[in-house]
Parts: sequence; structure tokens; C-alpha cells
Amino acid sequence: MDFKKFLPWIIVGVLVIFAISSYNGLVGVQADTKTAWSKVESAYQRRNDLIDNLVNTVKGSADFEKSTLEAVTNARAKATSISIDPTNVTPEQLAQFQQAKTQEMGALSRLLVSVERYPELKTTQAFLELQSQIEGTENRINVERDRFNDAANIYDKKIKSFPSVIFAKLFGFGEIARFKSDAGAEKAPKVNFDFSNKEDKK
Repeated sequence: MDFKKFLPWIIVGVLVIFAISSYNGLVGVQADTKTAWSKVESAYQRRNDLIDNLVNTVKGSADFEKSTLEAVTNARAKATSISIDPTNVTPEQLAQFQQAKTQEMGALSRLLVSVERYPELKTTQAFLELQSQIEGTENRINVERDRFNDAANIYDKKIKSFPSVIFAKLFGFGEIARFKSDAGAEKAPKVNFDFSNKEDKK
């Protein structure tokens, strides 16, 4: 048997198998990144739901400052209006998303500070439970963002490594933007849940 005439077909077959393997590997790490992003979104959605519950609790329990509640509601609406596809997002779009979430948390923090002037509200069971859940959610957001960055890092190393880089360019696998910390925000946002009166501590 003359193997020389089959050699080109063998080479083509090997290349096809290699291309399929590389493509499937790229799809796999991209899917892992999408999963990590969905968990980020889930954590943020939990925050949004808790904020909604908190605002309703405040409305129902006190003659609260209308401007403070409106600021929280508007910040929440803006934060939920931005939709992200992590595989196509630019650093600028992700920064806009992150800024909206930061503004949402800032408005929430101002609301919680304002609660200090409402002793009958800050000691209700519903309010105390929401405070605790929000604090835990902020920690979860920080964890999930870090996990997303880790997944994005694995993906980006994959698409830039030889020979995967060839197929990444051929099939349109682009770099994924990562979360960056705000200045001075290396840790999860801290919300002051200590509403005990200073006079009581003396």
C-alpha cells in the first residue's frame, strides 16, 4: 500500500481533530466564565430584591425622608437597567456597570445612616433581618466577582496560548473584561449596621 498518497488526508484529518479539540476547549472555558458571571448577576439580584424589601419596610414603618427613598429607588432602577454579556463586554461597559452598582450601594448606605433618626424603625425585627441579609449579600458579591475574574483569567490565558490562539482568532473568541476595584474599595463595601446610641455606650 502506498501511504504517500494517503499522507495529505491523514494530515488534514489530524488538523481537523486538533481544531475540533481546541474549539471545544475554548467553548468550555468560555462557558465556565458565563457561569461565573451568572453567579455575579444572581448575587446582585439578591441585593436588588433586599433593597426593594428594605425600602418597603421603611415606607411602612416610618414617615421617612422622601428624597432618601427616591434616591435609593432611582439608583436601584439604574443599576438593574444595565445588561452585560461577559463574552462581548468592553472594559468601558463593565466600568459603567460597576459604577451603577457602586452608586446603588452608596444610596443604600445613606438610607441606613438616615435610619439612626428613627429608633422605632431600627429595632424592628423585619428591619434587623434585612440588615443582616444585606451584609451577607455584599460579602457574596465580592466572592462571586473574584471568582468571575478567576474564570476570565483562565479563559484569557487559553485564548492567548499557542496553538489555541490560532483557533481563538479563527472562531472569534475575544478577550473578556474583568472587574476592577474602585479606589479604596479593595474589600467588600461596609455598611454600618450598629445603630446603638452613643449615649448607651457611655
